[in-house]
Amino acid sequence: MIPTSLDDVKKVLSENLDMQGIDLDCVKEDAPLFLGLGLDSLDAIELVVILRKNYDIVIENMDEGRKIFQTLGTLREHIEKTRKK
Repeated sequence: MIPTSLDDVKKVLSENLDMQGIDLDCVKEDAPLFLGLGLDSLDAIELVVILRKNYDIVIENMDEGRKIFQTLGTLREHIEKTRKK
């Protein structure tokens, strides 16, 4: 298992998503991605692409995605557990 820090995840998100007005340095691991950070359904699609491109992780279906994209922490844990590169 390759360790993935919260800062790593924040960096990837900030480089790939339009997160204007959000200071990711102040965002905690339990912050909800969609309510807390204001992401929307288009961002969810972009997150799927980001995981594939950066970590070689494929999200198989929407139910799996909902669980993974609950918070920054659930996203980080999933990346750490399943990343291939």
